[in-house]
Amino acid sequence: MPIRRHPEEAVIKKLKRIAKDLLAIPAVRKTYETANRGVLAVGGSTRLGATLYSIPGFGTFNREQFAVLSGRRAYYENLRRSRITHVELRRNVHRLEKGILMRPRRDAFAKDYILETVEFYRTAVRRGPQDPVMDASEIQWAHDVLAEYFDVITVPDPVVDRARAVFTSLEHSPTDGTIKPYEHGDIKRSDVTYEQLLTLAHQRRSVRWFLDKPVERDLIDKALLVGRQSPTACNRLPYEYLVFDDPEMVKTVGSIPFGAAGYSHQIPTLIVVKGRLDSYFSPRDRHVIYIDAALASMGFMYALETLGLSSSVINWPDFEPLEAKMAKTLKLAPHERVIMLIAVGYADPTGLVAFSQKKDLDVLRSFNALES
Repeated sequence: MPIRRHPEEAVIKKLKRIAKDLLAIPAVRKTYETANRGVLAVGGSTRLGATLYSIPGFGTFNREQFAVLSGRRAYYENLRRSRITHVELRRNVHRLEKGILMRPRRDAFAKDYILETVEFYRTAVRRGPQDPVMDASEIQWAHDVLAEYFDVITVPDPVVDRARAVFTSLEHSPTDGTIKPYEHGDIKRSDVTYEQLLTLAHQRRSVRWFLDKPVERDLIDKALLVGRQSPTACNRLPYEYLVFDDPEMVKTVGSIPFGAAGYSHQIPTLIVVKGRLDSYFSPRDRHVIYIDAALASMGFMYALETLGLSSSVINWPDFEPLEAKMAKTLKLAPHERVIMLIAVGYADPTGLVAFSQKKDLDVLRSFNALES
């Protein structure tokens, strides 16, 4: 069933055309740039100036501020809810792993959060009949790391002993006890050479023209298995991939970002990468969703290339009218932010791709560049 278009879409596009036409006039562009420089000379010089700028520029950052606060609120509310995955448990279990692998390892560590971690674990394993099914791999990982923690802490300690008593009193699903820190020498080595990886990096181009051929869902899943192995702060994986392969839905979602104008009509599969700010209790982590999702998406796109698929990242600037439209279309919660969109498909071999010359290494890399 076709999805209804919203009238504000035409208004936004019309305003964009008017702005582009005006800025094409040299006098208008010069006036605009002069005014910008004047405002930024004040707002961009000191933190006081930035504070003053934030008063008339309130709308520029308000959505992000609201998302961060909403995410923190949701984080604490979620502690009382049954969920498929528990980010607070994931964070603390990862902290335990880092303590276990430290050199030298302290006789007793994590005393400030081990009771909390065991309580998180107990909440996760005690499911009611109406509760969602927990991520089994998450529970096994938490169990094995906690068991290893209590095995390596052999000195008497009242806090650790109390946590151990609670942990051992719980019913656990059988595990083989292997989902825990292990020696680097046990890692299975790949046969990928540097030259092969560099070739793959050159092969991956931002493709905007695709064949009229559907993308198999199992290939998307295979590529995501690679992407999810990317580094992520405290192993929280604070992102989700919303995959659209229904043609009408692809057109609806693909028509929202400006960056897909002119080619969104022939994208076979469109992915919205969504960050979840309810993964964090502190505003200090508000940018981690962008870092972690970007790392995962790069691995995902490299994997697509090995499966015969191509992709293109569609830029998603923080522009309030489009943010509001996308949030309404996808029914996003206030703490859920769009990180990027990714077009995926089989490349049309006759379609052109941008050369996109990269910067020289000496421009983007330096060694020991601390100023004296």
